[in-house]
Amino acid sequence: MDVRKPTRHRMSRRAAAHDYSAPGIYHITMHVADAVGCPCGNVVGDLKASEGSADAPRVALSPAGQMVEEELRHSITAHYPMIEVQDHVVMPEHLHAIIEVHDTIISQNGKKATLGQVIAGFKKGCNRRYWELTHQGKPDGTNPISPASSPVGASAVSPQGSSPSFKVPSKATSGRQPLFAPGFCDVMPLHKGQLATQRAYIKANPRSRLLRTSNRAWLMPRRAAFTTALTPAALRGFLQRECPRHLVAPEALAAIEARLIIAAPYIACDTFGNVALLTERRCLPVVCHRKDAARFADQQARCLEEVAHGAVLVSARIAKGEQAIIDEAMRRGFPVALIHDNGFSDRYHPSADHLDLCAAGRLIIITPWQYHYRAADESISVPECKTMNCVAQAICRTKDKWWQ
Repeated sequence: MDVRKPTRHRMSRRAAAHDYSAPGIYHITMHVADAVGCPCGNVVGDLKASEGSADAPRVALSPAGQMVEEELRHSITAHYPMIEVQDHVVMPEHLHAIIEVHDTIISQNGKKATLGQVIAGFKKGCNRRYWELTHQGKPDGTNPISPASSPVGASAVSPQGSSPSFKVPSKATSGRQPLFAPGFCDVMPLHKGQLATQRAYIKANPRSRLLRTSNRAWLMPRRAAFTTALTPAALRGFLQRECPRHLVAPEALAAIEARLIIAAPYIACDTFGNVALLTERRCLPVVCHRKDAARFADQQARCLEEVAHGAVLVSARIAKGEQAIIDEAMRRGFPVALIHDNGFSDRYHPSADHLDLCAAGRLIIITPWQYHYRAADESISVPECKTMNCVAQAICRTKDKWWQ
């Protein structure tokens, strides 16, 4: 079986046109190097324990993890007073932090700097202390390094032009394994609504990790776990019928097909959640059309009636009517399947509330797409929306007008 899957990607995302020396609020994610495993600690605790209790899920930081948290909390602001590190969590193999840049970033030598340079300096400081902790030694010609002499973002040449008291060697010249992988991921710039969501996400990270690792069968992305009865050729014909001609030129259709997950000859879906919701229950597509707007109350009532009798509603949840029906079904505790508008990255995990619903067997998230990085202001196209609606019908093997 020929299955096209998302390729492994490095968590390094930046907006090319954004000024990263300017004020802003960012959610920063950094991952440790693959070769070092999970050096920063372990997630421990009891999922049943209440928030704030001694047994609540948390990260038991290792000496390396404690060092990283100390550098994160103190070193960045010490060398860049205009930068404030707010909510943060150090996980076993990555960290998250809300970083607010209050003013233009200026280094200690008076030069304008970028957030990327600040992050690079933070990593260098962590690397030096990590090498000490792991007794990797120091290359010839350098002085002993202590936690106190780990300037974040320091230049290899001092402001006065004299030789520095230390040199940060590259991996190639030192033969030592760096702690962090290259690059970082950011969500930027955050507005108030996003900020609250991201703070909650960071706070919930240990609990989410413990929940996922306690139920790997459901709470990890499963590649091509569900195969539809829809072929690329059939999808192409559907889009040509449903979309304006100028939106489905041959090159546009080819671009859509290139992003799909194919288990020849059919379109397949990656899943996150209990696949039995799709294979052992009656599934019904929820697609709301403008021409049926006057009958929306009938459609919603019929959907809720069927799901109350054991059916599973499947929807991309794009139109307002679809959102209303799916949200009401979820509010009532009924199971649903959501079609995600992007593929799952290797490190994909949903929001905390969706994770809880997946763990409870009341939600499955599915996607026919291979993963690709999409900027925050990039919207999905009409043919992509139609593709997901077509996939919903293919999953259910039922037309979207079933409720009429």
